[in-house]
Formats: sequence, structure tokens, C-alpha cells
Amino acid sequence: MKLNPNFYQGKKVLVTGHTGFKGMWLCKMLTMFGAQVTGYALESPTAEGGKVFVESGVEAGIHSIIGDIRDQEKLLQVFQDVQPEIVLHLAAQPLVIESYKEPVLTYETNVMGTVNILECVRQTQSVKSFLNVTTDKVYENKEWSWGYRENEPLDGYDPYSNSKSCSELVTHSYKKSFFMDGRCAISTARAGNVIGGGDFSVNRIVPDCIRAAFAGQDIEVRNPYSTRPYQHVLEPLYAYLLIAQAQYEDGKYADWYNVGPDECDCVTTGELVDIFCRQWSKEISWENVSVEGPHEANFLKLDCSKIKSRLQWQPHWHIEDALRETVAWAKAYQKGENIAKVMEEQIHEFLRRAK
Repeated sequence: MKLNPNFYQGKKVLVTGHTGFKGMWLCKMLTMFGAQVTGYALESPTAEGGKVFVESGVEAGIHSIIGDIRDQEKLLQVFQDVQPEIVLHLAAQPLVIESYKEPVLTYETNVMGTVNILECVRQTQSVKSFLNVTTDKVYENKEWSWGYRENEPLDGYDPYSNSKSCSELVTHSYKKSFFMDGRCAISTARAGNVIGGGDFSVNRIVPDCIRAAFAGQDIEVRNPYSTRPYQHVLEPLYAYLLIAQAQYEDGKYADWYNVGPDECDCVTTGELVDIFCRQWSKEISWENVSVEGPHEANFLKLDCSKIKSRLQWQPHWHIEDALRETVAWAKAYQKGENIAKVMEEQIHEFLRRAK
């Protein structure tokens, strides 16, 4: 099965979290496919991110609504006005370290935000396909060397990971309680760590690398020996759109899916930064600044056999490719080049590779 861009031509698609890194790229893809896109989110969390959102051309190409996912009344009004056919839920408090600082906000956003969006889907007959984007961190992490499968226990450790486990369970309950009639297909997608141009989040390794490179400084790495399933942002976005399309056309594809890189691209943070330094410049380097901090998993992989088997999805860019495209985007941004054009070229190249 392949993603069919023509499927989205003219479709009414609602994307929550559209001002964020992943949401921006997702809306860019959807507008290129000819979808009628409505975005619902808070303002971009960083000034740099807000600038990128505007320069990407996404804001001008969609109906952008600034709102809080916790505001169910406003959210329901948007659903009633837009009458979306497909809903892609990305809005979240997405940072582990921030979740230790703001646990209540994290649970309110990630758990009750999911309740609110599903309640809107329940009350809006036009919605035929709903996808809740969660995270690879939803699993009870036992630090083992093989990938977690979709039937493993959900029990994230930190407030962020745990809130996303709860978001999964909320989705499962709503699906069983209200959508067994097949009126709307419901899925979740548990993605690994994503990288790519336009991510300026704090306490994320690749944005930290880019900020250091812009400043001509060495990169400070907190956890160089932790292993993560890194992938370019276009990898999971392709999967999200494929899932939404497949289950819209046939409800049998509605399910819970892991979305991650092949095992060869599950690398340590130190290895990731080594590749970044090689691709950026010979002059840049990094230093280990490991300090005691809040608990974070040291080893994490996903088993993606289900989505590969059922939907014939597979990764298309290895970690070197992902970082090459990220570095190219960042250097273009640094030079003041046309970011919208760079994004479109990278999407076209990715889709060409995916054929």
C-alpha cells in the first residue's frame, strides 16, 4: 500500500498542534496534496519557531486558528464550523524535562486534551478518520535490547511519557465505547524521536546542535550514551497520512501502530552528534556534560513489524540522510534563503524515494 496524495485532494482535514515542528511539516504536505486544512493550536512555543511557521508559508496556506486544546467549548465550535472528514491530533506538551517542571499542565494538555478532541469527534458526524499521535515512550521501559511491540504494557515513567500512555488508553476506551459501529475509524501512532529542519525546541539534541553551530560553539551533550530511534520528520508524517487514508477507505486498518526507523538507525546520542558534526563542518565538535537530572530512559527501540506488514510502510531515509536534510535546511535558514521552497523540495524528494 502506498500513500496516495490525490486521496487528500479537496478533503477537509483538521490538524491540532499545527504551529509545532511536526504539525508545520504535516500541514505543508497536506496543502501540497490539495487538502482543505484547518489548524488548531497555541502560538508557536518559541520565537524562532513562530518565525519559521510564517516563513514556511504554512500559515498563509491554511485556516489557522489559535486556541487551547483544553478549551473544549472553543474546540467543539471549530468542529461544527469546519465539519472535518479527517482529524490528525498532534497537539501536546511534548517535552520530558518540561513535564517534570509542569506535571499538571502536561496531564491537562495530553490527557484531557485527548478527551476533548475525541468528544468533539463523537459529536461531529462528518469525521470518518481520526489519528492520535502519541510517542514511543508510552511503553513500560525495561531497558531491554529489542523493540517494543504494540501489545506491550503501557506505563510511561515520567509525567510526559505517562500522560501519553493515558492518552492511548483514553483513545482505546472511546473507540470501544462510541465507535464500534464503524462510523469513524480510530487509530494511534507511536513515533520515535524525530529530527528535521525547523525544530527549535529546548532540551532536544538536534536543535541544541543547530543553535551551537549557529553560534560557532561546541555542542554540549547531556546523555551521549542513551539510544533512541531517530528518524526524519517526514518518515512518521508519511505514515500518519497513510494510516488516515487506509482506515478512511477501509476500517479494518484502524489499529495501534509503532512508527520508527530500522534497527541500524537506532543510535546513541553521541553517534548522532558525531554524524551532525561531520555534515556541518570540520570545525565543530561536542563535549560530554552529563549531569544528574530527572529520569530519562537510556535504551529505547520500537518493533515496527505491524505497520510494515499491514500497510507495507517502511522507512526511506537512514540517519545519515535525515541529518543531511536537517543540516541543509538549517544552513539555508541561516543564510536567509526561501524556507518554503526548501521544505517543498525535501518533501518532493522524500515522496520520490517512497514510490
